[in-house]
Amino acid sequence: MKAVAQFVFWFVVALIALFLAIVLGERGAWYLAWVLGTVMIILIAVAGTVMLDVRYEDEPRE
Repeated sequence: MKAVAQFVFWFVVALIALFLAIVLGERGAWYLAWVLGTVMIILIAVAGTVMLDVRYEDEPRE
């Protein structure tokens, strides 16, 4: 059942992306790059923060 729900979710995401591509026309590629870039920057910042947090947790305290 989980696989079906996951398939339906990604199918809906693809339909929304297709609709946006049709509506936005040639500006769609710019918006896609902007959204993906923003998401990647956020994920990289969160991953860096988690890595630093784990690093400082492992150090012995004096």
